[in-house]
Amino acid sequence: MAEIKSTAVQGGFGRTQRRDAWWVENLPVWILLGGFGIYATLRAFENGLYDCLKSPAHRPYLSPFYSPLLNVSFWHWSPALLILAFPLGFRMTCYYYRKAYYRAFFADPPGCAVGEPSWRKKYRGETKFPFILQNLHRYFLYFAIIFLVFLWKDTFEAFWLDGHFFVGVGSLVFLINIVLLSLYLLSCHSLRHLIGGKLDCFSCTAANKSRHGAWKTASSLNARHMLFAWCSLVSVGFADFYVRMVATGL
Repeated sequence: MAEIKSTAVQGGFGRTQRRDAWWVENLPVWILLGGFGIYATLRAFENGLYDCLKSPAHRPYLSPFYSPLLNVSFWHWSPALLILAFPLGFRMTCYYYRKAYYRAFFADPPGCAVGEPSWRKKYRGETKFPFILQNLHRYFLYFAIIFLVFLWKDTFEAFWLDGHFFVGVGSLVFLINIVLLSLYLLSCHSLRHLIGGKLDCFSCTAANKSRHGAWKTASSLNARHMLFAWCSLVSVGFADFYVRMVATGL
């Protein structure tokens, strides 16, 4: 039997025996996740152009970055800073995103079987601050479910204007966005575990049998979690961008 050699190479950042362009998979992370982070931060501090109903365009669109619409007179900053902390916390602690940005931004490691930076001498995993906060993912899931309910409400209202049924481009943008956000949440690893992943026996009780069907559905969606993660990231960013353009009158 031929000897199988590991492609891992010790000593030296980026050293590897891999012959493929391993770094290519980090490109969309740099572009999409990095770009979204910059855009969302700028929009959060802008604190305007998020409610088209009160704009000259008069359309029933509310930016997902500012939903639910808060009237916090005591808060001198943008209300988006209060709102975005929870959905962004859900994404940043997501199991898939953690793998993606650990590789792309921290080079920890930069790729499978690729050498890490020399200063990475002692692996501590997620046992120390700030990475131990990744364990809050399940709790961010609970908040994400609440915010998803508000976004469904906003989507429904995007089809009504002055008491009449209304369909605009923004209505369809909101519909696509909420569907993708729902698929991203429903395919979440933590939600799959809560539904049935922690059960030892699916056939022991009638309730467990019912949960088995839901668990199978969640497992099927979970196989596409990466796809839903990126698609929903683009859709929620575009939904906010569209609202801003409409609110400016463009």
